[in-house]
Amino acid sequence: MRLLQLLFGILLLLLPLVFCAEDYYKILGLDKSASEKDIKKAYRTLSKKYHPDKNQGDESAREKFVNVAEAYDVLSTPTTRKIYDQYGHGGIAQHRQGGQAGRPAHDPFDLFSRFFGGGGHFGHAPGHRRGPDMELEVGLPLRDFYKGREFKFSIEKQQICDHCEGTGSADGKVVTCDKCSGRGMVIQKHMLAPGMFQQLQMVCDKCRGQGKMTKKPCPVCHGERVVRRESEVHATVEPGMDKGQRLVFENEADESPDWIAGDLVLILHEKEPELGKTDEQRTDGTFFRRKGKDLFWKEALSLREAWMGDWSRNITHLDGHVVQLGRKRGEVIQPLAVETVKGEGMPFYSEGHLHEHHDEEAGNLYVEYTVILPDQMESGMEKEFFALWEKWRKKIGVDLGKDSGRPTSQPAKAKDEL
Repeated sequence: MRLLQLLFGILLLLLPLVFCAEDYYKILGLDKSASEKDIKKAYRTLSKKYHPDKNQGDESAREKFVNVAEAYDVLSTPTTRKIYDQYGHGGIAQHRQGGQAGRPAHDPFDLFSRFFGGGGHFGHAPGHRRGPDMELEVGLPLRDFYKGREFKFSIEKQQICDHCEGTGSADGKVVTCDKCSGRGMVIQKHMLAPGMFQQLQMVCDKCRGQGKMTKKPCPVCHGERVVRRESEVHATVEPGMDKGQRLVFENEADESPDWIAGDLVLILHEKEPELGKTDEQRTDGTFFRRKGKDLFWKEALSLREAWMGDWSRNITHLDGHVVQLGRKRGEVIQPLAVETVKGEGMPFYSEGHLHEHHDEEAGNLYVEYTVILPDQMESGMEKEFFALWEKWRKKIGVDLGKDSGRPTSQPAKAKDEL
């Protein structure tokens, strides 16, 4: 009877903790149908976001970092995930307390080091070596710089072996190298002359400088502790980003248990347009050119349009909206004239933040007009142009009968009146 009362009392104490504990799937931002790949991806993202090294002095971030590690530790193992799905937090607590076929929860920093190396700390943590950065270049059409775009790509890189968790051992047992006594370095003597020796410190060839060895190598990495495989990366290009923009993905470069993974740096370049004759290519940025935050466009006009006006054009912009150009009848456009359309250039972008699309912040669109002369005069065109010329000549006072062809000077007119 007393035993039952004791168990009931313990259960009452555990129940508040069980019900207050946050759902592991919710912590990782997943649902119960999440795959093993989804769980690993969520852990990699959230553990870097809430790592104490990046949030110094923020206790809430540290708590989230621990919770994320705990959630991953349970859901990444099929046995504990099945127990959690059936019995929740109480089942996990009982499973660990009994120690049956289970394992204790990982230290959150030890778990982090399995993914990024360096003892569970970021590159700025003291006493940890940082691996090299990786740089990749990607070419995008101008349209993507204007509208923004999300895309994913795969890279092949060195990763810590998941099977042995970076130990290189199939059974997890690692022994100290008997040749270097765990130092990773050995002293070798070379005789220079009788009775004269030189001592050289060299990397231990038995453990290759690790100081430790495995008796039973991992069948996946063959004792190398790392493997090379493809990794998927998601990138976001924000509207208005400039050519040469560098997108930095922290700790996504080559991994190793011996160092903290460096950064993957993605450098954005603008693709050279493939010139074509179809209208569909206009929305791909084929006929737009960019300089800084401004865009440039060339528009061709016929001689009649340039001289007489009375025309309109619709330019399909990079995001599909229409910019209207046009002139009223009688409005002349000189060859190579440039029209400024305010606010129709590149969106304003600064420090990873897209501001509202105000005219004073966005770039401008500059339209350069070229006039195409016909091979020969069309029927009725000569009479129409001559009438327009006569009207313009009378307006400015040009006398074609005089040799100079210039307007009559004012002093000569005054003399005639005298």
